[in-house]
Amino acid sequence: MDLANVLQLGIKEIRGLIRDPIMMGLILFSFTFQIYTSATSAVETLNRAPIAVVDEDQSPLSTRIIEAFQPPYFTEPTMISVAEMDRRMDEGLDTFALDIPPGFQRDLLAGKRPEIQLNVDATRMAQAFSGAGYVQSIIAAEIGEFQSRYRADTATAADLVLRARFNPSLNGGWFQAVMGISNSVTLLALILSGAALIREREHGTIEHLLVMPVTPLEIMVSKIWSMSLVVLLGTAFSLVVMCEWVLGIPLQGSMTLFLAGTALHLFATASLGIFLATVAGTMPQFGLLMMLVLLPLQVLSGAQTPRESMPQIVQDIMLAAPNTHYVILSQSVLFRGAGLDVVWPQMLALAVIGAALFAFSLRHFRGFLK
Repeated sequence: MDLANVLQLGIKEIRGLIRDPIMMGLILFSFTFQIYTSATSAVETLNRAPIAVVDEDQSPLSTRIIEAFQPPYFTEPTMISVAEMDRRMDEGLDTFALDIPPGFQRDLLAGKRPEIQLNVDATRMAQAFSGAGYVQSIIAAEIGEFQSRYRADTATAADLVLRARFNPSLNGGWFQAVMGISNSVTLLALILSGAALIREREHGTIEHLLVMPVTPLEIMVSKIWSMSLVVLLGTAFSLVVMCEWVLGIPLQGSMTLFLAGTALHLFATASLGIFLATVAGTMPQFGLLMMLVLLPLQVLSGAQTPRESMPQIVQDIMLAAPNTHYVILSQSVLFRGAGLDVVWPQMLALAVIGAALFAFSLRHFRGFLK
């Protein structure tokens, strides 16, 4: 393999990418706006959940309960009637609808156990799951303080000391932003490497390469290193500018170690993108293959939900996917500050999977050029 040929072919690929406004727009979007929206609009914590209240009691206790629902967890409670409660929830205006029955305070002071009805729109799963617990805690605290006539902490036999490590504020946006970068790396590595090959075929320049004194190995390596370099630079930019400066996420580990793991992941994923391009041949077919491959890779890698919650057979199968190890490496380095002594199994797995995918893709690439 002539390294000079690999260098010049790679520079040619970068120039072709720069002249493609669609691909450049996709890269810019993936490492800026997509990361920002992942951190700010798709968080799992309760934030400004709309709540409506039917106050049939009109008592000091019901007023106290209503005033306890305040931003940022909830919006200002909307006072409605019983007839409006179901209609508003059907229209999606409220996530929670609280109905305080008549005589609630009187029955409570009489030693009875009155009931409060809480309707929850469970289609809004993230808010419904955590918000119902918030509502119950708020109501229980206000009733307890009303009955005891003073505001005080409930005495318990044992104190539970909670220490949230790596994310002390329990901000889900931190996790979503970093995992958004991981998903963008996988997406762009597949698309850019595959599109670079398909672009050669659609523009008719693949025939020019075949008559030049270059080998299939040199052509494939040039496409992988050039597209991987673009994604690697975008990853570093997104971590520093978007995560640390714009979103204020404190990244704990070594940036150099993370980028080294990213390079191994790009080597494996870009090789897979070359293989998909040789199978597809045209951009529409390549897009359909991307849907079949990319979605399982991202959903089952552990970037969205913990791998431990998946069936064991899915966990075992996904160990053959490069981004599974990349997600583990990303979380260990960027969240927990892990070093090479901790993430070396993931680095080794990425190197082995990348070598296997590269050899497999090179075989098909040679057949593609014939």
